[in-house]
Amino acid sequence: MAFLFGVFKNLFCIFAQIISVLEEKKIIITIDGWSSCGKSTLAKQLAKKLGYIYIDSGAMYRAITLYFLRNHVDWTDGKEVTEALSNISLEFEYNPASDKSEILLNGENVEYVIRDLVIAEKVSDIAAIKEVRAFAVTQQQKMGEKKGIVMDGRDIGTVVFPDAALKIFMTADNAVRVERRFKELYDKNPNITIEEVKSNLEMRDYIDSHREISPLKKADDAIILDNTMLTEKQQLDMAVSWAKGLI
Repeated sequence: MAFLFGVFKNLFCIFAQIISVLEEKKIIITIDGWSSCGKSTLAKQLAKKLGYIYIDSGAMYRAITLYFLRNHVDWTDGKEVTEALSNISLEFEYNPASDKSEILLNGENVEYVIRDLVIAEKVSDIAAIKEVRAFAVTQQQKMGEKKGIVMDGRDIGTVVFPDAALKIFMTADNAVRVERRFKELYDKNPNITIEEVKSNLEMRDYIDSHREISPLKKADDAIILDNTMLTEKQQLDMAVSWAKGLI
C-alpha cells in the first residue's frame, strides 16, 4: 500500500510539473500600430493559430464611445465621464456564427454598431481621456493575468503590458491604409468618399500620436511589421514564427 501511495505521489508530482511547464509556455502578445494597418485581422488570426484568446482593445474604446454618444455624455466634464464609466460593463463573447469573439456593451452585442464612421470620428478623442484609459487598461490587465492572449491597440506594448514577451508594431503606407479603410466602410455606407476616409485617418493619427495620455508609439523592444506589400498569410506566417520562437 505504501509502495502504491509513493507511485501515485510521484505520478502526481510529474503531472503537476508538466502542467506547470505548459502554463509557463503561454505568453502575452501585443500588437500596436496605426489605424487600418490590419492589427485586428492579424491579432485574431494569430490567436486562433496559437489557441490563444483574442482581446480587441479598440472595440472596448469604441463601445465606450458608443455609450457616451447614446447617453449624451459630456466627455469634457470629468464628473460625467466618471459616472458614465461606472455604468459601463464590457465583455467578450464567442459567436459561433462569425467564429470570433464579439464585444458586449451592458449585455448588448454591439460588434457591428461600433464600426460606424460616426464612432470612428469620436473614438480617438474619447480614448485620450485619462479616466477612460484607466478604466479600459484595468480591465485589459485583468484579462491578461493568465497569459495566453493576443491584444491589439495603440498602447498595449507600452502601457498595458510593458513586459509582454512578444511585441509587434504594425505600419503600412498611408495610401494603402486609406484604401483598406475605404473598402471596409464602403460596404456599409456606399455614399462615403475616399476623401472623408483620408481625412478621418489623418485626424486619428494625429490625435493618437499627440495625446497626453498613452500616446501611440513603438515600444523599444517591439518588432516592426510593415505589411504594405504583404498578404495576410505572409504577415501571419511571420508573426507565428516570432511567437513560436518564444514558446
